[in-house]
Amino acid sequence: MANNLQEQNTAYWRENIRLLLILLVVWFTVSFGFGIVLVDWLNNFNFFGFKLGFWFAQQGSIYTFVTLIFIYVWQMSKLDQKFGLNED
Repeated sequence: MANNLQEQNTAYWRENIRLLLILLVVWFTVSFGFGIVLVDWLNNFNFFGFKLGFWFAQQGSIYTFVTLIFIYVWQMSKLDQKFGLNED
């Protein structure tokens, strides 16, 4: 019984860490990649009247970060339900 619980805990944390890594890669790509590294190339395009690189550096990374928070909460809720850890 204890071995099964240990396996379940390991599987839960493996999926949790996998989700975190995916979301961190998205966050890093948007904030560092689009906002700093690719800013000059992205500035060739306009988005709502602003240069796209500027928009990502000033607004896009913030919107992405807030969206990632909601995605994390939603996915963790699903993960908790999958492993029977939901608070409901």
